[in-house]
Amino acid sequence: MFLTRQALQQLTRNLKSKGGNPLNRHLSAKAQEVSREGDNLSASVHGSEQIVVVQENDLTQAPAMQFPGIWLRDNCLCDQCFHKDSLSRKPMRWTNFDCDVKVEQISVDEKKNQIHINWSDNHQSTFSLDWLKERNFSKENREQFLKDWYRPQTQTWSKEEFSKILKTFEFKDIMEKDEVLKDWLDTLAVWGVSMLKNAPLDIGVVKTICNRVGFIRKTTYGEEFSVISRPGAKNYSYLAAPLPLHTDLPYYEYKPSVTILHTLEQSQSEGGWNLLTDGFNIANQLKEKQPEYFKILSETLVDWSDIGQDAGVSFHNMWRAPVINLDRDGQYVRINHSVPQRDTHFNVDVDKVVPWYRANALFVRWAHEQAVTFKTQPGDVLTFNNLRMLHGRTGYDDTQNNVRHIVGGFVDWDIVYSKMRVLKKSLEEKTSEK
Repeated sequence: MFLTRQALQQLTRNLKSKGGNPLNRHLSAKAQEVSREGDNLSASVHGSEQIVVVQENDLTQAPAMQFPGIWLRDNCLCDQCFHKDSLSRKPMRWTNFDCDVKVEQISVDEKKNQIHINWSDNHQSTFSLDWLKERNFSKENREQFLKDWYRPQTQTWSKEEFSKILKTFEFKDIMEKDEVLKDWLDTLAVWGVSMLKNAPLDIGVVKTICNRVGFIRKTTYGEEFSVISRPGAKNYSYLAAPLPLHTDLPYYEYKPSVTILHTLEQSQSEGGWNLLTDGFNIANQLKEKQPEYFKILSETLVDWSDIGQDAGVSFHNMWRAPVINLDRDGQYVRINHSVPQRDTHFNVDVDKVVPWYRANALFVRWAHEQAVTFKTQPGDVLTFNNLRMLHGRTGYDDTQNNVRHIVGGFVDWDIVYSKMRVLKKSLEEKTSEK
């Protein structure tokens, strides 16, 4: 039994105007109640679901906080229950966890701003007010925590908006300044693309960047890979021919997340221009203008594969997933598109084939209509979200004296998000020390 926000606000007003604990008058007569009040802090437990209510009696008039008793028992911070070095609960007691544990006694220590609880399993727990505030179950607090610490909200962009959202950073700055590194990673998370400038013309730059964030992601093609025209190439991207829009490695269940492309040499021919489209933006357009096609592309499993050999290693990669991938809340998590890597096997009912082709053809056409073009120069490092962006390039003339050489690599979003949180905490600590 959780109290509504309005009920809590009313209880708070009553508590300040009349004294005592008015919660008793607003709960079922059958509810179990244990309470302890101080001048500035009060705590009580109510109902069969053992909801612990904590109230600060100060001038802020903050609503009372609610915590399920079973959750508090699970998160006891004593040495018996919590491993402080790893900042995690100890698992052994979960072999026989008591889901019916009750609060026998609750008390407050106003000097230390702590809540003390005696449990029916003969255990005692102590929680600081600050710790409880950070984990307050209110909707506003939960949303703020996710906003601050989980993942930034993505923002889509169109072809016309690209020049406004593209943010560039100096390679030297992201390597030497944590605040710039965090800004670059935040930009990647929100907009899905960013450019680094003036990187050394060194073949190891991509790995150096990945190591600054965490570590490089190894794939079938190794850690770093060189995109350069090769006779008898086993991968379509190693040709000088036009490379249509695609996402990298859709045949992986855990598709590499952030693509890093460092230009060592650029073709002086008229070709070799980069193509880039925000796949989430195209999905939005499809959802709004052609909802039936959106449904097809977000529900139909497509077979993706890569079969071949590279550097003496044979491989046969396969994964089945839709073009547009959604999470349980309907939010975009991944776009898959690569004509060469779409398998000739298509494991769907016959009557679903033509509708899928029509939907996919429209998606691809709109993606090309929204593609921005630009040509990177030696020392540029193009970075983008491979789960979201479709990228490609125009064809170019490749001769002995006219070479285009790009070194690429990947780092996973799990590693990026971890680094963002570490940087956020360390930068906040540095600010508070000033």
